[in-house]
Amino acid sequence: MAAIIELQKLNKTFGSGENQVNALQDVSISIEQGDIFGIIGLSGAGKSTIARILAAELRFVYVDTGALYRAVGYSMLQQHIDLTDAAAVEAALPALTVELRYVDGVQRVFANGADVSAYIRTPEVSMAASKVSALPAVRQFLFALQQDTAAAHNVIMDGRDIGTVVLPHAQVKVFLTASAEDRAQRRYAELQEKGVATTFEEVLADMKQRDYDDTHRATAPLKAAADAVLVDTSGNTLEQSVAALKQVVLDKLEGMV
Repeated sequence: MAAIIELQKLNKTFGSGENQVNALQDVSISIEQGDIFGIIGLSGAGKSTIARILAAELRFVYVDTGALYRAVGYSMLQQHIDLTDAAAVEAALPALTVELRYVDGVQRVFANGADVSAYIRTPEVSMAASKVSALPAVRQFLFALQQDTAAAHNVIMDGRDIGTVVLPHAQVKVFLTASAEDRAQRRYAELQEKGVATTFEEVLADMKQRDYDDTHRATAPLKAAADAVLVDTSGNTLEQSVAALKQVVLDKLEGMV
């Protein structure tokens, strides 16, 4: 199959002086139509941020599947639907449309035509997303959207079951992790920037609860695919984490040539 993207002798650094990180050095890669990279991992491990940067660097379509579940959870909260009532949630799905759109080059999440991107990152919506994502009807509702996108584009997709359930044949699978404390600190800083009133202790407790819920749910529990590469970002800067994942991708691509 002919390559649709060829990059020759790439060089990329982050930072400067003692803090400089050489992410790429004289690297050449070839990408074919239909290549799929899946990034799986725990909440707050940095999946979305790192996947977004990698997609931009490799000119892939970035798909934030977690945002889709957050949009469903947010919609259910807005309708005051009991998230523990699976039948009630399922009954509300036919009237809901969820989609990803690019606005001025930035991926935005829409529910029933309204941009909800600014409202889906609160702790309340995070817990709602975890609850609805455990429901088979919700997962089936979003599977087609994720799979159709992957079939039509070269994608980097992040989520909790991308490599095991949604896209089991992805060419590159990464399981991203970090300590609960590291992940909670990152999420707490993000919420502080957005003016959300919370404490680190509350964020950490929510993070640990979500870890338990995600790994113990009956439908599509969070777990690493057998052929996934484990990357631990504990203590890393964003630049270091991006460099680590980019090296994984490049190693995999070179192995497929």
